[in-house]
Amino acid sequence: MDKQNKKFLLIKINQVKKSLKQISLKEKIVGQKNPSGRNNSGKITVFHKGGGHKKKYRFIEFNRIKDSNGILISIEYDPNRNAFIGGVYDIKYKRYFYILLPKKSQIGDIINSGQLSEVKLGHSLFLRNIPVGSFIHNVSINLSKKGSISRSAGTYSTLIEKTKTYCKIMVSSGDKIILSNNSYATLGVVSNEKFLLNKIVKAGRNRWLNIRPTVRGVAMNPIDHPHGGGEGKTSGGKTKRTPWGKPIKSKKR
Repeated sequence: MDKQNKKFLLIKINQVKKSLKQISLKEKIVGQKNPSGRNNSGKITVFHKGGGHKKKYRFIEFNRIKDSNGILISIEYDPNRNAFIGGVYDIKYKRYFYILLPKKSQIGDIINSGQLSEVKLGHSLFLRNIPVGSFIHNVSINLSKKGSISRSAGTYSTLIEKTKTYCKIMVSSGDKIILSNNSYATLGVVSNEKFLLNKIVKAGRNRWLNIRPTVRGVAMNPIDHPHGGGEGKTSGGKTKRTPWGKPIKSKKR
């Protein structure tokens, strides 16, 4: 892209920046109720959940398959995922949407998708158009499904083989997956790769994250857990069971 077009796009950013937060992206943010581990009848089905900070859900564009020509206008934090997200203004359709942000992205970057996309950071295109050895993320299983592989912070897949009908990718765990040539992916590594270095440090931080304390069954009374009761600290000698009395270890076959 030449300098004149880039200048025009940067001017366009400044024009839409003021109205961006107030009007357009608000449609992509909705309130969320915290179920606290309870089902539709109010009974606890998942233990150790409750409290936590209020969150709003951001709708992310995971199925970036349409031909579009966009520009990155904001880099934001999303409480529902460990990677950063980016606000994109689509010049062709004149709309705003959120994407999963690749590493080393900057405000003003061109974000394209579809068949006309180049092999460039943040662009979404079909696997058949991506060179072997490229780092990719937000990979779809097939054409009709949204991207579901390599979406966590710092993760990526590597395109290791390509034929006329299928592609083979290697995910972060080392597993190899065979996918259709018509599957699509975004180029680059997912942002916020240092997320794993975060430490909880104190119990209060877990409470902010909607995690309540875990009490050992041995520390309870007999009425509360099969492991409960006994004089002093008694942990051995009992069959390990769930809170409902079912043995944890499987029987001999």
